[in-house]
Amino acid sequence: MESRSVVVIGAGPSGAVASALLKRRGHDVVVLERQQFPRFSIGESLLSHCLDFLEEAGMLEAVQAAGFQFKNGAAFAWGDKRAEFDFGQKFTNGKDSAFQVQRGRFDKLLADEAAKQGVEIRYGVDVVDVKTDDDGATLTTVDEGGKTSQIHAKFMLDASGFGRVLPRLLELDSPSAFPVRHAVFTHIEDRIDDPSFDRNKILITVHPERRDIWYWLIPFADGRASIGAVAVKEYFESDPPDAEVRLRRLVSEDPGLSKLLANAVWDTPAREIGGYSANVRAMHGPTFALLGNAAEFLDPVFSSGVTIAMRSSSLAASVLDRQLRGESVDWEADFAVPLKKGVDTFRAYVNAWYDGRFQDVIFHTNEQSDVRKMICSILAGYAWDQKNPYVSEPQRRLNVLVELCAPN
Repeated sequence: MESRSVVVIGAGPSGAVASALLKRRGHDVVVLERQQFPRFSIGESLLSHCLDFLEEAGMLEAVQAAGFQFKNGAAFAWGDKRAEFDFGQKFTNGKDSAFQVQRGRFDKLLADEAAKQGVEIRYGVDVVDVKTDDDGATLTTVDEGGKTSQIHAKFMLDASGFGRVLPRLLELDSPSAFPVRHAVFTHIEDRIDDPSFDRNKILITVHPERRDIWYWLIPFADGRASIGAVAVKEYFESDPPDAEVRLRRLVSEDPGLSKLLANAVWDTPAREIGGYSANVRAMHGPTFALLGNAAEFLDPVFSSGVTIAMRSSSLAASVLDRQLRGESVDWEADFAVPLKKGVDTFRAYVNAWYDGRFQDVIFHTNEQSDVRKMICSILAGYAWDQKNPYVSEPQRRLNVLVELCAPN
């Protein structure tokens, strides 16, 4: 049986970053990826904090040279209301910009960069069973040709994203507190000719009548864009099963978005995903830790998924490095607790977005500049900055801000 120090399940952003960080520290690591790259994925609008982890993993220079769409912030629209946040005008010291990326190309770039650093990545390998023991875990895998193999690892990092390999195989899943929502999305040739449209920002549009329904429009560097909508599952029940019909019907319900995309070419089959919010009973154990979406996925509204994934990779790689060197570590105190601080910050603002309270804050016209900078830091991904009062006390501070910004 093959034996390795670390097996990383999944070669997406969290797997690529975690494996590179471990390899850079001199550890034996192999990545098992079920799919072949490039492959389609959503989560295309990065936050500034992502670049910190790409830099740590030695990948930032390659990403900067790849020609992805520059991103300097986020724009919000609701009827005739508009709001913009520029990441260069934030409270937290850090990166002032990010990128908007086609994830197929972006994820392959990161995986290739990890491989250049010596990480072994095996594509087309599915992990179908895991058995833990006193010395680690034995993973049973099946490749694309149907061949079954086993590999023993001292430790496993699950970076499988929505595949959630270890939560399924180790029965770690726990119900999410979020309502079941549904996302429908596609890529288009956007042909936007409105000079007021800023391609350097993601555009988040609130449905004109249903404040719990929203749209994303993420421009790419090649004249294309990602367009999607999120609503509770029940909103789609009367629609035909065709995902593009559903999406185009939703876009038609917003006059501003319809006008913006009047000349768009819908040339890619639409996709949909439902019930994506997830949680687990434990984020780590004696032989494993869960990274990014494999542990918990909140909601796509603030594009926090990749940031949380990369943050979890950085934390896990640091703890695991010390463990493999024989040091005593505390995964709860050094990994789970600090990671959850940022996740809980995002969670507070996601909840307040859907009940409309944070939307009132976003579209408030007289917001104080220092408060705006603090909110901008969270939107830029710096949800772990305890110097930011809206991070250290997210719920209390948000409640006070909501009262100040509530419409008369």
